[in-house]
Amino acid sequence: MESSDVRRRLNLTIDRAQRAAAERRVKADKASLDYQEFLDRVAVPLFRQVAQALKAGRYPFAMSTPGGSVRLTSERSADNYIELSLDTTGEEPVVLGHTRRTRGQRVLDTERPIGTGAVGNLTDEQVLVFLLKELEPFVER
Repeated sequence: MESSDVRRRLNLTIDRAQRAAAERRVKADKASLDYQEFLDRVAVPLFRQVAQALKAGRYPFAMSTPGGSVRLTSERSADNYIELSLDTTGEEPVVLGHTRRTRGQRVLDTERPIGTGAVGNLTDEQVLVFLLKELEPFVER
C-alpha cells in the first residue's frame, strides 16, 4: 500500500473523529442545560411528591439532589435508592435511571434510559412510569 494513500486516509479519519467529537460536545452542552431545566421543572417536584406519598403510606423514603441528579433513598438503608442522572458519554445524551437494591449481601444494580429523544422532551408521565416500576420491589412486602 502506498504511504501517501495511508497518510491521506489517516488524515481523513482524524478529521472525521475531531468533527464528531465537536458535535458530541455541542450536544452534551445543550443536553446539560435541558437536563437542569428538566430537573427543576419535572424530576425534583415529582420525586418529592412520590417521597411524601411513600412516607404517608409508611414507606420511609427521602428525596435528595446529589451532584446533578435526583435520588429517592430508603431511610431504612441508604444503599437502596432510585436515581436519575444525565449520561453524555454515548453518541446521544440520555437521562439514565439507576436503581440499587440490597438483599442481604447481594447488591442488585440496574440502569436504563428514561424515554427516547431529546432530554428536554421528557415528561412527568415517563418519569412516573419509571419510578413506579422501580419502586415495586421496595414496597412488595
